[in-house]
Amino acid sequence: MDHAHHHHDGEENGHQHRLQGKFRFAILLTIFVLGIEIVGGILSNSLALLSDAAHVFSDSLSLIMSWLAIYLSTRPATSSRTYGYHRTEVFAALINGVSLIAISGWIFYEAVHRFIEPEPVKSKEMLVVAIIGFIANMLIVWLFHGESHKSLNVRSAVLHVIGDALASVGVIVGGVVIYWTSWFIVDPILSCGISLIILIGAGRVTREAVHILLEGSPKHADAQKVAACISAIDSVKDVHDMHIWSLCSNYLVLSTHVAITEDASKSPHELRQEINNELQAQFGIFHTTIQIERAGCPHEGQLLCNAPHH
Repeated sequence: MDHAHHHHDGEENGHQHRLQGKFRFAILLTIFVLGIEIVGGILSNSLALLSDAAHVFSDSLSLIMSWLAIYLSTRPATSSRTYGYHRTEVFAALINGVSLIAISGWIFYEAVHRFIEPEPVKSKEMLVVAIIGFIANMLIVWLFHGESHKSLNVRSAVLHVIGDALASVGVIVGGVVIYWTSWFIVDPILSCGISLIILIGAGRVTREAVHILLEGSPKHADAQKVAACISAIDSVKDVHDMHIWSLCSNYLVLSTHVAITEDASKSPHELRQEINNELQAQFGIFHTTIQIERAGCPHEGQLLCNAPHH
C-alpha cells in the first residue's frame, strides 16, 4: 500500500513540475503580448486594443495566480498553518476578480466618451497587434490542452485565455471594418463588448471566491445531500452537527457527528470506514472527521449546529 502511494507521489510531482513549466512560459508570453498591446493601443489610438490589453492583463494575473496556487499546494502544512497554503489560491482569485471589475468600469467610462465624439483610429496597427495577440492566446490554449479538467484553478486560467482569444478576433474584425469604412464608432462598441466579457468572468470568479472564504458548502455536496447519503447506511440512526467546506477549489473537508442505533451490528471503526468510502465515491470528500455516538445525544435531530457568536 505504502509503496504504491510513494510511486503515485513521484508521478504527481513530475506532473506538477511540468505544469509549473507550462505556466512560466505562458506567463512570460502574456506579459510580452500585454506590452505590445498597450504600446499598440496607444500608438493606434484604439480603445478596443487597450481593452484587449486589460483582458491580457487579467490573463497574466490569473496565470500567475494559478501557478502560485500549484506551487503552494506542494508546500507542507505547518503547526500554525495546519492546512498548508491551499487557501492562497482563493484569495488570489478574489483579488483578481475585484481588480478586473474595476478595470472594466474604466473601459466603459472611456467608451462613453468615444461614443459622444468618435476619435480616429489607425486600423493597420490595430490589426497587426490584434493578430499577434490572437496567435499568442491560441498557443497558450493549446499548451494547456488536457490539463484544465483536473482543477478549477487551471480551468479558470484557460477560460480567461479563451475569452481573450475571442476578444482578439473581435478586434481583428473591427480593424478590418474600420480599414474599409472608417466607421471609428466600431472601436468603442468593441471595447464595450470586451469589457462586458471581462465583467461577467470577474463577477463569477469573485462570487466563487467569496463563497469559499465564507466556508460555503461546495455546489455538488451540500449538507442535506451528504446527510442523506450517510443516513442511508445501515446502523446509522441520526446525523447532526455537520460542516462541509472547501479549502480551495478542489479540496473538500467534512466533519460530522453520527449517532448509531442501539442494536448496531458494526463497530464504530467499521462504520467510519464505510461512511468514508461512500463520501469519497459519491462526493470526492477525502478529508473527514467523524464522531460516532450512541443514541440520545442532546443535539439529535438537528443536522446543522447553530453556535452562538461570542
